[in-house]
Amino acid sequence: MTVQDAVSVQALAARLGPHFTLGVASAAFQIEGSLAAGGRGPSGWDAFAEKPGSIMHGHSPAIACDHYNRTPEDVELMRALGIDSYRFSLSWPRIQPDGTGAFNGEGLDFYDRLIDQLLAAGISPMATLYHWDTPLPLERRGGWMNRTTAERFAEYCAAAGRRFGDRVAQWVTLNEPVSVTLNGYALGVHAPGRTLLFDALPSVHHQLLGHGLAVQALRAAGVKGAVGVANLHSPVRPATRKFTDRLLARVFDLMMNRIYADPILLGHYPKPPLVARPWFRSLGKIADADLRNIHQPLDFYGLNYYCPVKVATGPGTDHSPVGTTDAMSRLHFHTAAFPEYGTTGFGWPVAPEHLGILLRELKDRYGEALPPLYITESGASFPEPDHVSGPIADAERISYLAAHLGHALAATAPGGIAADVELLGYYVWTLMDNFEWAAGYSQRFGLVHVDFKTLERTPKDSYYWYQALSRARRRGQATEPR
Repeated sequence: MTVQDAVSVQALAARLGPHFTLGVASAAFQIEGSLAAGGRGPSGWDAFAEKPGSIMHGHSPAIACDHYNRTPEDVELMRALGIDSYRFSLSWPRIQPDGTGAFNGEGLDFYDRLIDQLLAAGISPMATLYHWDTPLPLERRGGWMNRTTAERFAEYCAAAGRRFGDRVAQWVTLNEPVSVTLNGYALGVHAPGRTLLFDALPSVHHQLLGHGLAVQALRAAGVKGAVGVANLHSPVRPATRKFTDRLLARVFDLMMNRIYADPILLGHYPKPPLVARPWFRSLGKIADADLRNIHQPLDFYGLNYYCPVKVATGPGTDHSPVGTTDAMSRLHFHTAAFPEYGTTGFGWPVAPEHLGILLRELKDRYGEALPPLYITESGASFPEPDHVSGPIADAERISYLAAHLGHALAATAPGGIAADVELLGYYVWTLMDNFEWAAGYSQRFGLVHVDFKTLERTPKDSYYWYQALSRARRRGQATEPR
């Protein structure tokens, strides 16, 4: 760690409150592997990954990081890292292989062991109930385009709450419903690979209904932990001041941000611009009972932030490692570059100041309805070798994390642009390199390098930077008067 890095550690640590959470995040499908072990059933992502051309380089998620068999090693990495909390996801098909009916004792036992090992290591568990791995039998019946999936999801969540509710500190119902709808059902670059464009919007409503029913199921199960949701949000800007760019940026803001957060936090869907209302027709007639179920009181709101989005008029393919489909060329708009910013391995702009802007926009939009926030994902991929003999000097990642955490703290500090936002914590995406969905193993987000041939874990310089931040924060708290 350089002198500059050490200075940033001390400066950041001095700005962290005594109860501010530092954590890391992961997802079951991306790290667990052992897809057929322990009674786990297939998911929609398993089926999607088997289709030729769906995953870059034909990479398979069958082994991933083998976290299923290497849990003690990975928990020890987290213990040594010094984090407060680990945000992981429960695999629905590992717990309930068919998505309905019987629950799998081996799957439940696996998460029992994980939670107990985390607690023994002094790490607080944050459990995400759905991170995109829909049980395949449900996906074949329509997945989130089918309303009954919301009901089946609530039943699974109730079982998880009964089993783990005495030990999990925070529950996240859904992770990024926007990504499931846009990438999975509208554009086809993620599972289940459907290209419905605006006709995919019923999947939004059914996910949100599943969220609301899950919140009620968890509380009925008597869970001790806080309950929330995690949404991906991005500030949306028009590429120019032209009327069409500004109009289509408003439409994209609805698709990216508001049709998810508005029903959850305000109890209603937003009204689209008049010219765009035909595109949103499937969200036009929603039963009041559904909205009441979706609009449940939350203990916190999870914000996943990666970058701002710029929208330009006209079709485009938005070439990126996420993948491209013909459906993109049928849209009336596309995303444009931010030439003023550097980019990550995914080609996403590195724009930490937009995180503070986003916090301000959320508070302006939702006011007192906005619960306390966790930044539940923040991180970046950068090109790194497949095989290493020692720690990687990933200075770009250290700079990224320091800048994003710093801007979040500055924005929410007294006198900051979002001083009225209560920020509870920051979770790095991700603990270790993993199966990055359609990009396979080509994008490395981890604090820990994984050799996907040997599965050897090697902490990167960013791991030691985050470790130093945690230690410096703890030292500072130890010297504060009580």
